[in-house]
Amino acid sequence: MNRTDFDAVVVGSGPNGLAAAIALQQQGLSVLIIEGKAEIGGGLRSAELTLPGFIHDVCSAVHPLAIGSPFFNTLPLQDHGLIYEFPDLAAAHPFDDGTAAVLGSSLEETASLLGDDERAYLKLMKPLVRDWPNIASDVLGPLHFPEHPIAMAKFGLNALTSASFLAKRFKTKAAKGLWAGMAAHSIQPLSNLSTSAIGLVLMAAAHLKGWPIPTGGSKKIANALSSYFISIGGRIETGRFIKSLDELPSSKTIFFDITPKQLLQIAGHKFSSIYKWQLERYRYGMGVFKVDWALDGPIPFTAPQARQAGIVHIGNTIQEITLSEKLSWQGKHAEKPFVLLAQQSLFDSTRAPEGKHTAWAYCHVPNGSVKDMTGAIENQVERFAPGFKERILAKHTMNTAQVEAYNPNYIGGDINGGVIDLGQIFTRPALRSSPYRTSAKGLYLCSSSTPPGGGVHGMCGYHAAKRALKDIFSINI
Repeated sequence: MNRTDFDAVVVGSGPNGLAAAIALQQQGLSVLIIEGKAEIGGGLRSAELTLPGFIHDVCSAVHPLAIGSPFFNTLPLQDHGLIYEFPDLAAAHPFDDGTAAVLGSSLEETASLLGDDERAYLKLMKPLVRDWPNIASDVLGPLHFPEHPIAMAKFGLNALTSASFLAKRFKTKAAKGLWAGMAAHSIQPLSNLSTSAIGLVLMAAAHLKGWPIPTGGSKKIANALSSYFISIGGRIETGRFIKSLDELPSSKTIFFDITPKQLLQIAGHKFSSIYKWQLERYRYGMGVFKVDWALDGPIPFTAPQARQAGIVHIGNTIQEITLSEKLSWQGKHAEKPFVLLAQQSLFDSTRAPEGKHTAWAYCHVPNGSVKDMTGAIENQVERFAPGFKERILAKHTMNTAQVEAYNPNYIGGDINGGVIDLGQIFTRPALRSSPYRTSAKGLYLCSSSTPPGGGVHGMCGYHAAKRALKDIFSINI
């Protein structure tokens, strides 16, 4: 290759790398994606992890942020093979007494099932569901003056509080438990400030567009994005793991869909001492231990609502979930961990042979933990679904080291690209006028280590591309 090969090179093909590449290519630039693995997708991959014919999502599974992404929604992904299945219920939260709280598509119906907390739920969620279409782009982006400041301020007043504090709005076990399960997606102790943000966003997403499952596996999202990218002139190279800038073709700008740790290894010598100092102090959060099962039948949850949900939050009361997350944050392992479980094959028949099923689950563990949590996770599922263990045909497990080996962006098993607490929610990965710019001209970070953080939404990549288009190419989008 000569020294003027591309306008932009994107290192990494996760949802953010793909989003950045698409946004650049749409402006008529020449863009190359380089992926280290044999397949594109980052956290968007699916495979036969257990037995032939059983398709498991290796990382992400259910996608409320993908279907609600302000950028992905502008793309004709359905024309490139992306089809979503919608579970009867977005999520269920079973309790030891055989009952369950549920998160459904209807705001009013979800609230009505919370008994004495019906009014409290409506008071919390109705304004957000109403305002979300106007503030989604602001929430899912860098810190800036919002287009709808009053609506954004109302969201922020709740979002920046701790989940433990916001839970005081509720009286019932059902509402408190349901809320705790949602907020625990923040992968932090529920007492931390800003842990309410992800819970609010996920619940609003359920009431607006649902929590869908891609037919055929999460890889179908990546396949649709890459297919569209190629259709508009983009190029992709796989199986090429980049370790230094010298390995890249010449380009006017380079985007990295990686975390600060890898960025320092590849391009640290190009950065200012202050920027390097900030990246070296970037903090990663708790990791995950994951299990996939091939099953002889559906999971026999005692609560019927849990048999209708795409996601089941297994953690019983808010007190139990709070303790589990606190222990993991402190470097300990909970005997009864909070478990996030997906049962895609109930709604997508392509995932398993006829009459058989798959299930996907993980719990939070200390960063870098290699402790086998299979028994603890299976005991938690069995607790709410007696007979579950008898239906296991095969299983596949991944500790944090194996999770990171599979996707190097998951440092120590951290699937969020770095902890999203109050200290890093606005300044990830460093305190700068733009979080996507590095201190070296032409080099940009576009991963989940930039705002708005983890999740399959592509907005980190979109905003990084938007910044570079203005900086380097004098294009405003």
